[in-house]
Amino acid sequence: MNYNQNEKIAQITSETLIIGVDIAKFKHVARAQDFRGLEFGAPCHFENTKPHFDLFLSWIKQLMEQHGMRKVIIGMEPTGHYWLNLAHFLKEEEIKFVVVNPMHVKKSKELDDNSPTKNDVKDARVIAQLVKDGRYAEPNIPQGVYAELRVARKIRDLLYVDLQAVQGQIHNWLDRYFPEFLTVFKDWEGKAALQLLKLNALPHELEILSEQEILIHLRKAVKRAVGLSKIQELKRVAKDSIGIREGSRMAKLELRTLLDKYELITKKFEELESDIDGLLERIPGVQQMLAITGIGKDTVAGFFSEVGNLSYYSHPRQIIKLAGLSLKENTSGKHKGQTKITKRGRKTLRALLFRVAMPLVAKNTAFKALHEYFTTRKNNPLKKMQSLIAICNKLIRILFTIGTKQCEFSEDRMLKDIPHMALLQKVA
Repeated sequence: MNYNQNEKIAQITSETLIIGVDIAKFKHVARAQDFRGLEFGAPCHFENTKPHFDLFLSWIKQLMEQHGMRKVIIGMEPTGHYWLNLAHFLKEEEIKFVVVNPMHVKKSKELDDNSPTKNDVKDARVIAQLVKDGRYAEPNIPQGVYAELRVARKIRDLLYVDLQAVQGQIHNWLDRYFPEFLTVFKDWEGKAALQLLKLNALPHELEILSEQEILIHLRKAVKRAVGLSKIQELKRVAKDSIGIREGSRMAKLELRTLLDKYELITKKFEELESDIDGLLERIPGVQQMLAITGIGKDTVAGFFSEVGNLSYYSHPRQIIKLAGLSLKENTSGKHKGQTKITKRGRKTLRALLFRVAMPLVAKNTAFKALHEYFTTRKNNPLKKMQSLIAICNKLIRILFTIGTKQCEFSEDRMLKDIPHMALLQKVA
């Protein structure tokens, strides 16, 4: 991912056809120009279908022949997920494409006509101009195992949302029909509690059942730990339950439905976790990353699902910028404002790194020492939040090094690599 402005501009020569594409759900608009900003022909309107993609390529080839162009670069604004189909198509055709920041498009569209007017044709030209000026990024389209991992993580996030919803609905059901159930069992998701809920009996029905009948049903899932004393306690609270009795037939149907949904989601979770384990085994450096105290499988899977193949990056600073963890400052004359992170990047990646920074500081000796130094040093001590951000950046550098070189992580070496920490070790 090349962020050097000069190198980007150098890629645009007099023989480069620059295409700006305004992305939409159904119909895209493209405009073409040269490195000076001189526009070629009328805009090209094409739909989000394979035949129209082919027409778009024919339009490009025709322009290249007419104007003696040897290269083409296509810029687009990553609007939601609608740009991905065209991006994958261009990648298969081995045509260079880049993306421009939507904020840049918004702020620069008045430069040509001094008007805030917005339309697809105008935006396509603005995008082409941004590409001409080198204000673009080369997107990392995940391939192979990294593409599989990204989709797997997306499925996992969706399942987690569904699981939370079902858990809340079952709590709601218990509050209405059997509020005393959780005085006997601390957690309804335990094997014994879940098996008793599958009995699908309301409190006044549970009271009628014999202890032996309930025990036989319970033993289908739990062989030990829960016996007659627990069943007797459950029957006692069922006898005095204030649970609603009206609409009992549909209430039992509701519980069966919720339990079926809960079991389906948990089963899909188990299958997905197994698939993610298999994908991680195919990525270099994963085992060395998992050996770091405080780093778990979810962290590594989330990191690669967001970042993709590390060979695409030449320096960890690019990943820091991708996560929105690079610093910004606000200074003018003698005024010097606060330095903060940009937060322009993948918020999911940024949140993942921040969540893992806290257990690292708590469990990992090296990171704990680094955090303590950052917050207690005499010169420019950091606040706790600032220190955690610095540790996120350090973690990115470590994961990048391990992923590219497949080396083992050493806590002692990490401390020695930091001059002030090395000095403290010598004094000790």
